[in-house]
Amino acid sequence: MIRLSDIREVYFIGIGGIGMSALARYFHSRGVLVSGYDKTQTPLTSELESSGISIHYEDNVSMVIGKPDLVVFTPAVPGDHKELSFFRDSGFPVLKRSEVLEVISNGSFNICVAGTHGKTTITTMIAHLLRHSGYGCNAFLGGISGNYHTNFWSSERNVCVIEADEYDRSFLRLSPDIAIISSMDADHLDIYGTEDALQEAFIEFSARLKSGGLLINKFGLKKGAALKAERHITYSLQNEGAGVYASNIQMENGSYHFDVVIGEKVLTGITLNMGGMHNVENAIAAIT
Repeated sequence: MIRLSDIREVYFIGIGGIGMSALARYFHSRGVLVSGYDKTQTPLTSELESSGISIHYEDNVSMVIGKPDLVVFTPAVPGDHKELSFFRDSGFPVLKRSEVLEVISNGSFNICVAGTHGKTTITTMIAHLLRHSGYGCNAFLGGISGNYHTNFWSSERNVCVIEADEYDRSFLRLSPDIAIISSMDADHLDIYGTEDALQEAFIEFSARLKSGGLLINKFGLKKGAALKAERHITYSLQNEGAGVYASNIQMENGSYHFDVVIGEKVLTGITLNMGGMHNVENAIAAIT
């Protein structure tokens, strides 16, 4: 496995993707020279360029800057991509985004959030709670946070909060200390073929918990009975059969106010300035 300490230059093929750009920001924050290619210029690639990252928009090997210690590519890039073929044929270390996340998170305390929906919001909420509390974390988000206008932030704390993407089975490279599963509905059937195969991948993800790790999943998931761990908590919006759920939900001036029941304890006076009861449920997952 490549060592982070050996990386001085990184090149990204598909740098404008939401997950790829978070990795680019991670390496840039560590003082690594970052450059890359993307097919289309977007507001996100423009932000990366304004931070000092060099990007070009033509599949042209002659436009590659320097001699990278690591080349990162997204599975969305076609196999006949000229730059990707050049780096592979020339013997450069070439890794998928998920493989790089595995390297980054190796040795850290990892909170990994998976699910076919809800995971971006829950991941962002957890990272926000850790950041706002002063505890800190390295956050790898699958969307741009409305609060912080970025999909990545870092701290000296050796804690990673990671959106665990089921696409291309990427999340099966992670080793969570805390694993959260919000949903296992049919999605990415072009990858998995059947809903059963997708759900089996989530079960496999839960089995990747480190020894002594904590599994948190939504109460009542299909095949939820197959999700097992030594430390296991379920959550729900209001189902009292779950280990954690909301009570006394009220709405006032566009905000939700509620309590959270955690076993025999009650956390009172929670305010959520987001619309939709589904986001109350997402907040329950983050608080759990």
